[in-house]
Amino acid sequence: MFVYLLHSDRTGRRYIGHTKDLYRRFREHNSGRVKSTKAGMPWQLIAFKEYLSRSEARWVERSLKRSKRDLDKFLGL
Repeated sequence: MFVYLLHSDRTGRRYIGHTKDLYRRFREHNSGRVKSTKAGMPWQLIAFKEYLSRSEARWVERSLKRSKRDLDKFLGL
C-alpha cells in the first residue's frame, strides 16, 4: 500500500491519499475520474511511501491530514 501526496499548481491545493496501485490512482486523478480532485487537474505527484499493510497506510494518511509536523516529516523537511 502507498500513501501519496499530490499538488495542483492550478489551485494551490494538495491531496493526500492511499492506494494499492499508485500508477493507476495517479492516472485517475489526472483524467478527472475522481470527483474531489477534478477541479485541480493536472496534479503533480510530490511524494509517496510504501507500507506493508492497508491499516498502516490508512493510519499514516490520517496523521498527515491532521498534523503539519507529521506532513513535514513525511516530506523530509
